[in-house]
Amino acid sequence: MNRLQAERKPLLIPINEETKHEEENRQTKVELPLQKILKITVDNCLPVVSSHQGLFPDLTQKSVDELPPPPKIDKYKLARFLTEKAIREKRIFTISGPYPVIRNSLRKRGWVERKYPLKYEPQEHKEDGNETECDNGGKNESKPAPREEEIRHHNSGDIHDIMSRLVRNEETSFYWTIKKDAVDYYSLHSDQMLNHYARTGSFTTKIGLCLHMRNLPWHVSANPNAFFPRCYAICVDDEKYDFIQDFRKTAASSILKWVANLDRSGDRDQPSTGSLHKKDETTDPNETDIKELPGKLIEMALKVCETYLQQLEHADIDIEADNSSVLSDTEWDQLIEQYYSLVHEGAVICNAENYFIQCHKILHKIMLAHPQHGIDGLHNIWIIKPGAKSRGREIVCKNRLQDILKLVEPSDQFPIKDHKWVVQKYIESPLLIYDTKFDIRQWFLVTDWNPLTVWFYKESYLRFSTQRFSLDDLHSSIHLCNNSIQKNYKNAADRSPQLPYHNMWTSSKFQEYLKKRGLGHIWNNTIYPSMKKNIICTMKVVQDQVEPRRSSFELYGADFILGDDFKPWLIEINSSPTMFPSTPITSDLCTQVQEDTIKVIIDRKHDKICDIGKYELLWRQPMLDIPPFNPTDLLVEGISVRRLKKHMSTLSNFNFLEPLMCLPQSTTNQENKRESMTPVNDKQQNVRSKHRISSSCTLPKTLKKPQDKDVKVKTVPKKLVKPIDFPRLVDGHEASPFTDKKKSAGMKEPSHQHGSQGATCSPKMHSLDWALLQPSTETALT
Repeated sequence: MNRLQAERKPLLIPINEETKHEEENRQTKVELPLQKILKITVDNCLPVVSSHQGLFPDLTQKSVDELPPPPKIDKYKLARFLTEKAIREKRIFTISGPYPVIRNSLRKRGWVERKYPLKYEPQEHKEDGNETECDNGGKNESKPAPREEEIRHHNSGDIHDIMSRLVRNEETSFYWTIKKDAVDYYSLHSDQMLNHYARTGSFTTKIGLCLHMRNLPWHVSANPNAFFPRCYAICVDDEKYDFIQDFRKTAASSILKWVANLDRSGDRDQPSTGSLHKKDETTDPNETDIKELPGKLIEMALKVCETYLQQLEHADIDIEADNSSVLSDTEWDQLIEQYYSLVHEGAVICNAENYFIQCHKILHKIMLAHPQHGIDGLHNIWIIKPGAKSRGREIVCKNRLQDILKLVEPSDQFPIKDHKWVVQKYIESPLLIYDTKFDIRQWFLVTDWNPLTVWFYKESYLRFSTQRFSLDDLHSSIHLCNNSIQKNYKNAADRSPQLPYHNMWTSSKFQEYLKKRGLGHIWNNTIYPSMKKNIICTMKVVQDQVEPRRSSFELYGADFILGDDFKPWLIEINSSPTMFPSTPITSDLCTQVQEDTIKVIIDRKHDKICDIGKYELLWRQPMLDIPPFNPTDLLVEGISVRRLKKHMSTLSNFNFLEPLMCLPQSTTNQENKRESMTPVNDKQQNVRSKHRISSSCTLPKTLKKPQDKDVKVKTVPKKLVKPIDFPRLVDGHEASPFTDKKKSAGMKEPSHQHGSQGATCSPKMHSLDWALLQPSTETALT
């Protein structure tokens, strides 16, 4: 019998190992750790064969394919079990906006979504300090995705929808929203995660980045003009004045460039100045339509550039001359008008060749001192942007000063409080691919501001314009590469067929383009490291401006434009970058960056060595050693102050006005009166003499107790003066008549007193008046 039992034990569950692993994997995928449910599932799906092959030959082991299908588990019980597990582990999230990738990534990790109606539409949020970047998907494109998904969940009775209803009264642990104001930011607990920080307008708005980048030398040993085109908040009077001076100096420098480029061939600026040569070839020499400008224009431009060079080299420190004093307003207006005729209208300058060497030397010195000299070009183009708007709205390019100033003037449509414009120097020499302009969208993630922790994404994508590049036409379809702008235009017929129809490349495709031209090292040696350095510098500048909430994080999108020397220039940084799959490029990359963001935020929180996708740690600020705080070490040091121990008798029915009437008298008058006074006995005279020596003719000051010392008053024999009688005490009803009597009598005392009267007044004086005039009861008068 024992042998039979031993033989039957291995055959209780006659399934092979492969089937067992498949069942374990299925159980792990469903995540049902509850023993009771697992037992029912195993019993139903894998029936136990309790017969022995020898005892019951009819019951043989069956393959898994021949087994009946397992019964359907009650999804409501399963939803309740998974919901209770998520509540215990605090895995409840809320999403506001079209983020299906984030939703699916969290659900795979056992999170349950809590849905609640929002107060505002996500795209309608307006917040000072933050702007929403939705350049690839505007309001019309971003709404249908969540609505379709919501309808699908409600109609199908999905288990996730059931779980969402079960957690509708629970607290959310993870928020992912388009805007920070979709939730009450300041009411969140310290452990509730949010994909936004507060007060990020210092770098996510155009006007904030414009003003704060000037403080870069105070934080990092770097020059902001080396990677950020100079920018002015033209809505401020001082900034407006600085912009006007910059426009004038750039125009003067462009005149010198025109002269220096006369004998050059094949220069990139030659087409802009080559209109002169074209007109010379096609125009009859007898015609005088070409406007000739005097050589004085070059002399004025040289004067302006020499002064500007002194400013760049800080050689004007001891000179008290203002920039406007270089030329008068009339001369400036004349220079600007002639500059327009020279560059935009094809005019010429007489004897310009005589100034070639001088112009070349000045330009070479300016180029060494001014890092943005290469992006200025000849046309003096500036790009005007609203201070806190996204998706390229109301952005225009202008090359005339009057047009720029007129555009930014406040109007009824744009009052002063909403009229926040910035004017930024346009990069007139960008890197072109097949004669087409492009920019680069680069993602980076900030998980902490104190200490500053920045993650840089290894993949990015390029955005092309639909038209070929030209400086003669300032239309937005040529110069703005934002997809929200370019999607409104069709690709030009004369554009290169090598460019994609959807106007996007991945950074990997761009690297292949560079390798084919023998420039494969440019990306790893110049472009990629420079973008990382620019992001680090910018984050260090604004670190003190952002509110460093511990459980928050935020994904940003930075826009770069490459110069013709492959140098990246930071244009702007956007919060809440668009994740809408508008093209095949964004469909793949945006999905990938969202999944990798969840890996860094969620997975790495529990496993520091987990897979973080294509993120790399760009910068982590060293932790500062904070001294330990021990409340027992607090100590207050000082000297104790002793209170004055003085017992004074209560004063009642005392007229304080009478001592004020005792004014000091001259010595002569006192001697004359002393002669007319009736002598008193010796005892009374000694008492009065002691009183006279210890008191003065002025009112007594506030009495202070000396510090542990006795005050000894030495008597010095002096010429006797008239003894002063202290006011006698009277009743309340006698005080007023007595005062009036003293005033009417010319403040004269009676010439004599009776001895008995003086004897009776002396004890009262010591008991009340004298106690008030004493410095201290502990002070001995000798």
